[in-house]
Amino acid sequence: MSERTDVLIVGAGPTGLALAVDLARRGVDALVVERAEGLFPGSRGKGIQPRTMEVFDDLGVLDAIRAAGGGYPVGMIWQGGERAGEHQMFDPAEVTEDSPYNGPWMVPQWRTQEILFARLEELGGKVAFGREVVGLTQDEAAVTVAFAAGETVRAQYVVAADGGRSAVRRALGIGMTGETVDPNPILVADVRITGLDRDNWHIFPPRGDGEGFLAVCPLAGTEDFQVVAQFAEGAPVDVSPAGVREVVAARSHLRPEDVTEVRWASDFRARAALADRFGQGRVFLAGDAAHIHSPAGGQGLNTSVQDAYNLGWKLGAVLRDGADAALLDTYEEERRAVAADMLGLSTSVHRGEVRRGEATRQLALGYRESTLTRESRATPGPLRAGDRAPDGTLAGVRLFDAFRGPHWTLVAVGVEAPELSASVSVVRGAAQESYGTGLFLVRPDGYVGWAGDQVTGLMDYLGRVGLR
Repeated sequence: MSERTDVLIVGAGPTGLALAVDLARRGVDALVVERAEGLFPGSRGKGIQPRTMEVFDDLGVLDAIRAAGGGYPVGMIWQGGERAGEHQMFDPAEVTEDSPYNGPWMVPQWRTQEILFARLEELGGKVAFGREVVGLTQDEAAVTVAFAAGETVRAQYVVAADGGRSAVRRALGIGMTGETVDPNPILVADVRITGLDRDNWHIFPPRGDGEGFLAVCPLAGTEDFQVVAQFAEGAPVDVSPAGVREVVAARSHLRPEDVTEVRWASDFRARAALADRFGQGRVFLAGDAAHIHSPAGGQGLNTSVQDAYNLGWKLGAVLRDGADAALLDTYEEERRAVAADMLGLSTSVHRGEVRRGEATRQLALGYRESTLTRESRATPGPLRAGDRAPDGTLAGVRLFDAFRGPHWTLVAVGVEAPELSASVSVVRGAAQESYGTGLFLVRPDGYVGWAGDQVTGLMDYLGRVGLR
């Protein structure tokens, strides 16, 4: 049996599902295949940063994400079975007009995936579970992907979103360069517990007898807690229900029977690794297939979703708008540099060198140095081409409302603006504090692609991205 599709997405995690949602709303035929028989069942990546909240706003899932989760609780440090003091896990940040989301929002990964999956089905997309990739070949026209059951899929493009042990990356022969962030193995589990409140993230420091820390965090929007326990280097990690109960009881004042249910458990060693390339020919790597983070600071899932957000509009431009395929080269150019920076940040947070604060919110990330960025003003103002386009109000219009959807937006502040194609929305106004004065062409992923004092050069730029 052989199928055909425009884009084959391998992996139904947050990366693959976010990409599939973006492509579906663009009318791009995409198929998601997943080796497992269902969605990932654990909490693992539970922190959604403000920039990803903005992405989810655009993808149409923000209301569901907000309803499914909550803010992070204050850390409570325990010593000898007694509360010994509070610990602020994140530096505080205020909501402002240009940044409507001020801190990380906690949603267990399994729930985030359910929400993205439901949105994909709403848009007519689909996921084929139980389909394991075993190889691929590509030519000038397309990629043929082979599956364990013997069938094949022929796709114009393939995106590997199949995790840190990516079968697609291995088939391409692309290596990863990295380091061990921490040699101590870590147990992570989703459990039901009695005897702990849900108002705090409970932290049990190491007791000096060779055991590592224990942290028990209530998972917002659920009845579960996430247990995280560190072990000595080389120590075995028992992920069975009995093993989880034993470590909780050994490192806290709780009894084994206080862990009433173990819903999911796994172990890992914190690593930081970056793929040597983010693609080859018609195949692209995204998410953990391209970069592996320590979970500290909550950068992995967020960087991964933003990979999808960057690649989605570019695939749509090539497949639906007639843009030159060279546009796809900017995916690696832009996202590999960001991933490298976020890997350094995650590692620094893990080692206690950097607090969870402004950098971890990811609002300052941008593409000023990208070849896709054009800044044509002689004297740029506070906002430059390549920067994230802020929220705000212009002539009574909320800008994030204007940006929402798979189109481009021209923001004209104190400058005359031309009428453009139906693929470019235009918002005009006399003044906007965050933007200064000028013309700002906002990409579908919410970054300023082109900025100018007048329209000279705008049409050439639009032609490059398929909107002439």
